[in-house]
Amino acid sequence: MAIEAALIKPVVDALMGLFRQGDNVRLKHNAEAALREAIRELLLANPNESKAEARIAIARAAGIFSEDVVLAEDMLKKHRATAPRTRGKTATGRKRKTADSKSSEEKPAAAKAPKPAAKKVARKS
Repeated sequence: MAIEAALIKPVVDALMGLFRQGDNVRLKHNAEAALREAIRELLLANPNESKAEARIAIARAAGIFSEDVVLAEDMLKKHRATAPRTRGKTATGRKRKTADSKSSEEKPAAAKAPKPAAKKVARKS
């Protein structure tokens, strides 16, 4: 009976090691998929930065340190650097006028024609 107990522990340990390896392979596969999704997200016109950052963090936590991680982080950094320049547009797509452009575009007061007053119509009650 003692011999059987001594043989069971190594077998159980070997099986547990195989299951852990399977989990690690699945974890790395899911992390690589998340990294691909992060790169795909960053290629969109209006990417969700927090979602891409979270997916990059998943890949780093899984132990993936490939050139794809570096590429995704670089893309995220470049997008964040250009984001303030693209937010300066209104909802209609026109650029906002800055103080400098307003002063150069103002017409002299004499050049502005006054608007005609609207006629009031009396209503019969």
